[in-house]
Parts: sequence; C-alpha cells; structure tokens
Amino acid sequence: MSFFQDLLGNTLFLTAIAGWFVAQVLKTLIYFILNKEFIPERLVGSGGMPSSHSSTVCSLATAACYEYGAGSFQFTVCLFLAIIVMHDAMGVRRETGIQAKLLNDMLKTFEDMGRSEISAHDKLKEFVGHTPLQVLMGALLGILLAVCIYGFS
Repeated sequence: MSFFQDLLGNTLFLTAIAGWFVAQVLKTLIYFILNKEFIPERLVGSGGMPSSHSSTVCSLATAACYEYGAGSFQFTVCLFLAIIVMHDAMGVRRETGIQAKLLNDMLKTFEDMGRSEISAHDKLKEFVGHTPLQVLMGALLGILLAVCIYGFS
C-alpha cells in the first residue's frame, strides 16, 4: 500500500483529524453566534471554545485506548501528550494571550495620544490559549468523537 492509503486507513489518524476538524467548525460557529461576525481565521486559528488542541489529543488518546488497550505504551504516550498539551493551553499559551491583550490595549492608548510608532497592523494575536472550560469542552468533545467512531466501526 502507498503512504496515503495507509494513512487514510489509520483509524487513530482519522479520529484525531475528526477531533481537530469538528472542534474548529464548532469554534467558528460559536464565535459567529456570539459576535455576529464570521472570521475565516477561526477555522484554523488557535484559542476559543472548544479547544481543538484538547479535542485532537483526547480523541487520539481515546482511540489509542480502544485500539491497543489501557495498559499499552501507545495509550500511555498519547495520554501524557494530551496532559501536556492541555496544561500548556491553559498555562503558558493562555498567559501569552492575556499579555497580548494588555499590550494591544497599551498600543491603542499610545496611538490615541499620538505617540505610537507601531502600526495597527502590528497588533499581537490575542487568541492563543484557552480557559479551563474551553480545554474541558475540547477534551470531552474529543473523547466523545472517538467513542462514536470506534462504536460505529
């Protein structure tokens, strides 16, 4: 078989892709409903509800548990990867987003005073990390997707 045939036949891979894709679509829809504005970047961007990072790694870990069992090294690796990714999303990446918002507010203040030499195009990205609720919802989504995929296969 070719590489791509192998990849498309890999249920773990497809489950993780489904976790990412569904979370990104939901994130875009939720943003649109709450803000009455469609932003295409939400389809691939980070931050927001639910966490696509959490959904991806939790769907992968759940799929590894189904495929290889809870005592396998594959599940263990996926589980710890998921824990690290979710911890990072709520910690460092969330703090980065909070700092970006603060710096953007400061930039706006300086622009209003006519003292900024940084253009508005240099604005920092604020959607970077996640709240604990966003991570939890992403994790639950990923687990649910994997259970559905493996339940129907």
